[in-house]
Amino acid sequence: MQVRHTRPFLKWAGGKYRLLDKLTPHLKGRKLIEPFVGSGAVFLNLNFERYLLGDINPDLINLYQCLKKERGQFIRYACSFFIPENNSRKHYLEFRQEFNNGLKGRRRAALFVYLNRHGFNGLCRYNKSGGYNVPFGSYEKPYFPEKEMLHFIKQAKHATFVCGDFVSLMNRSRRGDVVYCDPPYVPLSPTASFTSYAAQGFSYDQQVELAYRAKHLAERGVKVIISNHDNAITRKIYEDAKIESFPVRRSISCDGNKRGTAKELLAVYE
Repeated sequence: MQVRHTRPFLKWAGGKYRLLDKLTPHLKGRKLIEPFVGSGAVFLNLNFERYLLGDINPDLINLYQCLKKERGQFIRYACSFFIPENNSRKHYLEFRQEFNNGLKGRRRAALFVYLNRHGFNGLCRYNKSGGYNVPFGSYEKPYFPEKEMLHFIKQAKHATFVCGDFVSLMNRSRRGDVVYCDPPYVPLSPTASFTSYAAQGFSYDQQVELAYRAKHLAERGVKVIISNHDNAITRKIYEDAKIESFPVRRSISCDGNKRGTAKELLAVYE
């Protein structure tokens, strides 16, 4: 019988909701650390006593902190943006401009939810100046994820959310902890260039450093699991880990109608 999982309240490219059945057997312990928490699909479906959850995206962490602190009050506030008159390109661009003008705190967090659900394909993308630049999605009636946000609040009781890089988060691990890493993936093709990928803020050298730190944490009694594409690059990077490989269904071109299978791997350091 397949376990029914809870979806995150954010739409998120590369989320691990569909891989939970593969991941869950590896994630057992008292404390889970996620340096690339993203939409939170993993922590939302596990039962650890404590969680240390980080990401380099300050908007994501601000949102999670606001939701954890204000609970239902924040949900009602975020919901107030989901009205028919706000579901237009004009209003979307106005809110996006306000968001990019240095907005802070709970309003920025609420607008992040609005932009996530009204923007094109659930993308989260910024330009080189740090401006959020996802275009309007033109959805008939964007879904407000109240049920999913309530589940997040329940699960977040034992979670600490931190804005920071993977090195700072991994340095806070202790013997017996479990660290799950879902970094930006390497190019699908072994011959692909890292140029555009590195522009997103995670280079080949960082991939290598992540594997290096995972190996040394394992030597100190910390289990580390890393997700990535399965190709020649990752096989070399994770040569010191136990590898579990399996096919996943995903879009393999800019045309969303063209879907196929690609190989995914879990690198397990223990």
